[in-house]
Amino acid sequence: MSDAHRLPQFVIAGAPKAGTTALHAALATHPGLYLSPVKEPKFYLTDGRPPPRDRQRGPGDAHSAGEWMWRREEYLRLFDGAPAGTVRGESTPFYLYDRAAHARLSSDVPGIKVIVVVRDPVDRAVSNFVHLRADGLEPEPDFLTAVRLEEQRIEAGWAPFWHYRGLSRYGAQLRDLYRHVPRENVFVLRYRQLVDSPRETLDRVSAFLGVASGIAHTVAPENVKPYVPDGARYRVLARLVRAGAALGSFAHPQVWRQVSRPLLTALHAGGASRPPLPVEVRREVLEPLLPDIELLEELTGESFDDWKGDTGRGHFGARRQSTTA
Repeated sequence: MSDAHRLPQFVIAGAPKAGTTALHAALATHPGLYLSPVKEPKFYLTDGRPPPRDRQRGPGDAHSAGEWMWRREEYLRLFDGAPAGTVRGESTPFYLYDRAAHARLSSDVPGIKVIVVVRDPVDRAVSNFVHLRADGLEPEPDFLTAVRLEEQRIEAGWAPFWHYRGLSRYGAQLRDLYRHVPRENVFVLRYRQLVDSPRETLDRVSAFLGVASGIAHTVAPENVKPYVPDGARYRVLARLVRAGAALGSFAHPQVWRQVSRPLLTALHAGGASRPPLPVEVRREVLEPLLPDIELLEELTGESFDDWKGDTGRGHFGARRQSTTA
């Protein structure tokens, strides 16, 4: 029997820290859609084998890789609970970045629909950094220094979530995706649309997926990480987290997830307001990304001039406060 009825019909492919978790949760409220109960199964990042250790060498990478679904039958079972007639989907925000995933998706699921969410590239990179710091994994306390280390880390085999600028090069990623998936099957939306006009945005996504509009609704965000400032207490706790994640990679992934919760709760107790990004830092991070923004504009026919200035649009909490004030 064909696997076609057990495969996704659409994926939310990226980008990380651009609202994919919020979009997944919102679409899951639609009775005409079935979102996989496991978010980020990462199946199409694999070739039917466990992810190679030589590309999982950053802090916590090997532990995270232990959660990837690389066995086909395990992945297919994610969709066994889909009611008849519903449109099946899953969310793995690294599919957009991983060029091999483009080929695997289009080959395995002819006609696959792909949703892409893009965000101010510097804001996305900052949120990425804050996420890893909040998880106790990013050892570098300074954002700009971490960005400058990117190429060195890639050469050392650190996983894609450490690719702060790389993940923000949406133009090149979209160009390569179009080589495998026709443009009419790709829906590109902006993070700011999810935040500023969620109802209208969800209706547009619903129409793209072929289900009724006016039904999907937003839910409280679950993937917003606190900003945790550096300090002696943070450094001690973070070292324990990184050591535990390294040891935890040799056990079932959920073992370390459970054990680490008290540590992360203690780590987050030092949370504070996120400081504004200095203009000179934004300029240095943004400058190499400007040609890619121009490519994105060519591909989409939209202007992204608001990304090219000295001020970003901020993080989710600040944006929501500004839109409801």
